[in-house]
Amino acid sequence: MLKGISPLLSPELLAIMCRMGHGEELVLADAHFPAHQFNDRVIRADGLAIPDLLDAILPLFVLDPYDPAPVITMEAVDGDSLDPKVEGSYADAIERHSELNPSITRLERFAFYDRVKQAHT
Repeated sequence: MLKGISPLLSPELLAIMCRMGHGEELVLADAHFPAHQFNDRVIRADGLAIPDLLDAILPLFVLDPYDPAPVITMEAVDGDSLDPKVEGSYADAIERHSELNPSITRLERFAFYDRVKQAHT
């Protein structure tokens, strides 16, 4: 029996995190992201906010210190705008749990999609 594991983490997600190695990436996306279009390994976390998932995952998951951009988000598409409070909530969770405390890198939409295709999950 494991202790100290957030109840937000499903057994499936924990198993995948255990199997991940150097350079492999985990994508956290909102409900509108077309995850199944880009990757066959999709774990749903319906009803959970990304900052809450970050708070559950990051105590167990090391951000790659050799990756110059270990935290990436998709930049806003022309005509849309980013809510700075959303990215701020991600940064706050990262700061709480990571010694690296990296800045968040933004990728253009289609470059982000290409990156997701290569992600572990």
